[in-house]
Amino acid sequence: MPQTTPKIPGLVDPQAHYTSNGQEAWRVLGIMAEFVAATEKLRGIRPAVSMFGSARIREGHPYYTLTRDIARRLSDAGFAVVSGGGPGLMEAANRGAHGGRGPSIGLNIQIPHEHGDRASQDISVDFRYFFTRKMMFVRYASAYVVLPGGFGTLDELSECLTLVQTGKSRRIPILLVGSSFWRGLVDWMGERLVGEGMIGERDLDLLTVTDDADAVVESIFRFYEGRGFQPTLEERQRMLNL
Repeated sequence: MPQTTPKIPGLVDPQAHYTSNGQEAWRVLGIMAEFVAATEKLRGIRPAVSMFGSARIREGHPYYTLTRDIARRLSDAGFAVVSGGGPGLMEAANRGAHGGRGPSIGLNIQIPHEHGDRASQDISVDFRYFFTRKMMFVRYASAYVVLPGGFGTLDELSECLTLVQTGKSRRIPILLVGSSFWRGLVDWMGERLVGEGMIGERDLDLLTVTDDADAVVESIFRFYEGRGFQPTLEERQRMLNL
């Protein structure tokens, strides 16, 4: 008996039966409004450093203490410090920056388990959409400081690496803090991604691994030595086309 391949009954999106064109249009306008509101709030914050890390690490943990220390040093050095606005290491970043010279900024996402301490945010921006929020992390960052974290932290890290590697974004320092946490991933990248030709050997130079708070600040200043923190005209145009 010949076998037959099952066929999809019609090439129609099932959601089309429940969603009107008007609802889709309003959703697009909501996304645009989110971009506009965030841009208005953040346009004057350069130079800024975006910091990432786990929402599950609580005060008293060595990672929390280190994150807060790094954020304070960056803030005292004149940087705006941008976090995801949630609890854990994001909260530590905001608390550290809030006590320093530079502004503490929280890009807050509307999900149930990520409500941070807004009292330590000098500027708070609320997002419904992850991709809008991710663009703002990259668009205003002069550096990325990535602490230990889970899927969300890895997502932000890979997003930045992809944009810089492909030339869609300007090159910035990407610092992985916590060598015991990150070394296995970096070694795997070298063995598998470089070893099997998935990325170039020089692509790993985009990453710097460190354990020291002072080294984070020094690495950022060293990277920009001789050129300043403001994006060039070419870099500004590139960022507009993210």
